[in-house]
Amino acid sequence: MKAILRAGTALAGIVVAGSALAADLPRRAAPPPVFTPVPVFTWTGFYAGFNAGYGFGTNDGNRAPTVVGVNGASGLVAPGTTAAFAFSNARENTDGFVGGGQIGYNYQFTPGSGIVVGVEADAQYVDFGRNRNQFGIATGSAPLLTGAQVFNPNGVSGLDYFGTVRGRLGYAFDRTLVYGTGGFAYGAGGGRDFGLPNGSNDDFRTGWAAGGGIEYALPTDSFLNFFRSSAVTLKVEGLYVNLDRGSRTTGAFGATPAGALVYTNSPGVVLASGGTARERDTEFAVVRAGINYKFGSY
Repeated sequence: MKAILRAGTALAGIVVAGSALAADLPRRAAPPPVFTPVPVFTWTGFYAGFNAGYGFGTNDGNRAPTVVGVNGASGLVAPGTTAAFAFSNARENTDGFVGGGQIGYNYQFTPGSGIVVGVEADAQYVDFGRNRNQFGIATGSAPLLTGAQVFNPNGVSGLDYFGTVRGRLGYAFDRTLVYGTGGFAYGAGGGRDFGLPNGSNDDFRTGWAAGGGIEYALPTDSFLNFFRSSAVTLKVEGLYVNLDRGSRTTGAFGATPAGALVYTNSPGVVLASGGTARERDTEFAVVRAGINYKFGSY
């Protein structure tokens, strides 16, 4: 019995000693945490989107008005009488809604912050109003016959659409891009004063556009990201557009009570003392907001 007790005591001592030695051994190192790099935003990639805003004519409304005289042969006033009309192109007559879409490509030289270059094309519907009867009748002039109308072919109220193809150059502060833009512009219109043989407005005109803006990229998981693009961007942009009309001489024109068009620079219609209207370039500015969906590099 004593032998058994001595053996048990010895075994217990060995176990205690082993435990002490195990406690002194170095512990196994924990695995290092997995590092997931945060992607750096870049503006590089294709994009497409929509915009809407406000446009207004920039021609100087304080210029001297165009004066056109007509006589009874025009059918606008009674036979044997004359009238003189002073036309104005004041800017309050040429403003309204602008909206359309755009598509483009950006390339950023250094992700995060850095220089961004790109190209963008857009097409816009415009509604600058359809009021072309801005004229005053000189004192002593005969009144228009009932149903007769006189129209002014100048201004931008007849412009129905325009578009641009522009370069963009800017600097990105991470998700904020400040840029300038400029390039080719085109436009045309339609309406009652178009399609006239004495110099209509219903022709395709070209020119140039310039402006600038600021754009901000929302997070990829934005609620506006309906198309699962790599980013959704919001922008505010201002643009000046100049469409060349050339230097053609065009007369104001009218419509008789029967609806016949009369050109006031036709022989026997315009008074010898009257003037003819000369078309100026179509100049207007646009302020618009837009949304883009970017596809490509994060």
